[in-house]
Amino acid sequence: MGLLDKLRGELIDIVEWVDDTNHTLVWRFPRYQNEIKNGAQLVVRPGQLAIFVDRGKVADVFQPGMATLTTANLPILSTLQGWKYGFNSPFKAEVYFVSTRQITDLKWGTPQPIMLRDADFGPIRLRAFGTYALKASDPKALLTGLVGTDGVFEADEVGELLRSLIATSFAQLVGESKIAALDLAANYQQLSDELRKRVLSKIDDEYGLDLPQLLIVNVSLPPEVEKALDTRSSIGVMGDLNKFQQYQMGQAMLAGAQNPGGLGAAGAGIGVGMAMAQQMGQAVAAAPPPPPPSPPFFVAVNGQTTGPFPMAQLVQAIQAGQVQAATLVYGGGISAWTAAGQVPALSPYFTAPPPPPPPAK
Repeated sequence: MGLLDKLRGELIDIVEWVDDTNHTLVWRFPRYQNEIKNGAQLVVRPGQLAIFVDRGKVADVFQPGMATLTTANLPILSTLQGWKYGFNSPFKAEVYFVSTRQITDLKWGTPQPIMLRDADFGPIRLRAFGTYALKASDPKALLTGLVGTDGVFEADEVGELLRSLIATSFAQLVGESKIAALDLAANYQQLSDELRKRVLSKIDDEYGLDLPQLLIVNVSLPPEVEKALDTRSSIGVMGDLNKFQQYQMGQAMLAGAQNPGGLGAAGAGIGVGMAMAQQMGQAVAAAPPPPPPSPPFFVAVNGQTTGPFPMAQLVQAIQAGQVQAATLVYGGGISAWTAAGQVPALSPYFTAPPPPPPPAK
């Protein structure tokens, strides 16, 4: 073997990419002065493509497999280089490996709430988030549209662009759909499919990217609206608005007795509970009219006036021990503050029950 043959044998190289990441879209093979040796072995693994670029122009594209780099399997590059007798020496070219696998678990969300007009709530703000998968669909378009001369191109480098496109398309989609906020959850799949189509139309041809999946995971209302909905649901579960009103009054009076300084807030809580019950009562189906109510009472707690309270609620407070016989009350037909035990309508409720009869002999 001559010296030239020996040197030529030592110049044979292997061109390959062992991808140990899950988010790399494009990787450029490092080569000193971009020289590839004649007869080098090219290894393209499943889920990859190899693209040869000569002086800024995309030349040959290799599918998964193994190939020996000669003029026979580099027709375009050989034409661009213009070798008259083939090449028996190193040639210059850039080799880019493009991953064609799906990159999953990428997340998107609306950076700011989206203002919409809802049929149930009027103007509201919505937030949304979800996941998507990304892959290269056209390696040539990806190289020319996004990668350029980058040696490594990660999915994160295009993530901000994709999240902006998804958020903008989502706002337009929900606004055009006219779906009520409370019905969005039932349409997640339909909206996800349409959202994917809209975003894909903007990135497929221009950037050579595909979105195999794009999912809407959740659409949420502002916290204050969610809290109001929870309160409304609680009232609906309890069913009886009168019981809800009585429960609110008992809770407020108990809080006032335990915390004299917070009596004002307790009285306000009673008022809010009664007002809420009255407002929700307007939505209840019509029922037979109740008997005429007895005059309400005001109750003095720690020198503060609370109420008015209907007779039935005050009786329940007496039976619960929240109103004593010495507690001053006003109203119910009396013209001055009077101890509850001395009011004819209330005094029977302070009478101790008779003792049990003696056992039979």
